[in-house]
Amino acid sequence: MNQRTPTLLYIDDDAALARLVERGLTRRGYKVVHAASGEEGLERIRRADAQASIEDCIDVVALDQYMPGLDGLETLEQIMAIPNAPPVVFVTASQDSNIAVTALKAGASDYLVKDVKGDFIPLLQVAADGALRQAELQKAREAAEAEIHASRDRYAALAAERELLLREVNHRVGNSLQIIASLLHLQASSAAQEEVKAALTNAMGRVAAVAQVHRRLYTSQDLKSVVLNQYLDSLLEDLRRSAEGNRMSRLTLKAEPIEIDPDRAVAVGIIVNELVMNAVKYAYPDGAGPIHVELTSQGEDLMLSIADDGVGDNAKADPRSTGMGQRIVAAMAAKLDASVERDPAHAGTRIVLKFRRAAPSPGKTNSATAS
Repeated sequence: MNQRTPTLLYIDDDAALARLVERGLTRRGYKVVHAASGEEGLERIRRADAQASIEDCIDVVALDQYMPGLDGLETLEQIMAIPNAPPVVFVTASQDSNIAVTALKAGASDYLVKDVKGDFIPLLQVAADGALRQAELQKAREAAEAEIHASRDRYAALAAERELLLREVNHRVGNSLQIIASLLHLQASSAAQEEVKAALTNAMGRVAAVAQVHRRLYTSQDLKSVVLNQYLDSLLEDLRRSAEGNRMSRLTLKAEPIEIDPDRAVAVGIIVNELVMNAVKYAYPDGAGPIHVELTSQGEDLMLSIADDGVGDNAKADPRSTGMGQRIVAAMAAKLDASVERDPAHAGTRIVLKFRRAAPSPGKTNSATAS
């Protein structure tokens, strides 16, 4: 396919020189259109822009400085105001460099000095070729920038859609888990046997711990992390509401605003649920007492403790106990790669877990044992 012949609009009131430019540039591969004044040249450019046809397109303009009516600089200013204006080579007979600087600042692509014999025509061709290449590069740059902006917009739209879907998923999962927890609560309330009621209540607490994470994700601005102090506060409030009588009336929380990923937050919540329920069942045989949950940070390490001021090692063993709670704590501690220790200096029972803020790298785990 043959490349289209570029069209140069030569704006100059000197008709004889315009004919020389036309003959010289036609031999060098240009189609030349002449305008005898700035007004006529502007009209020609605007007409080509309005018609938007390849045949009428103006690819580059050669603009003389001295003309009756609008002079070259005034015409240049109006050309630059036209949308998608062609590049302009400013032509003058003056040797004054200040004119060149003024023209280039006004938007001209190049500048050259003419003579009346047409000896400048080869230089005009070089300047026009350079202006066309510069215009093509500018269009390519603008197209690339537009594509980048469009790609960013598409990515932002996809990210927003993904976030909306994740929120909807977390909302539905949270609702489903809440329904399950409510069903377990109803079943526990109607159970006649105490061991069945206790088992259903424990299961309800475990489900509620997971549901709280999804509730936090649904209502949070950040879908990738859970703020532990807010999460544990809501979780303990759920436990207070579900407890019989006032056995959790003195359940307290002291936690720093630490963010961790949702999976690890679930493990923390289940551990807290198990150890709090264990303290409720065994720490105070004669009634209720204080239970303290504390979460602090030590650099990249986190420390979680659940403590009571109850009977401690003097607690009577429950023959109905299955050890399920201890197994769950050990499993969740392994998920966190946490160490689990009993504080021997505490008068009652204090279980301390230490784990990293971020998930450990694959292959680097610590053995976790529940006391």
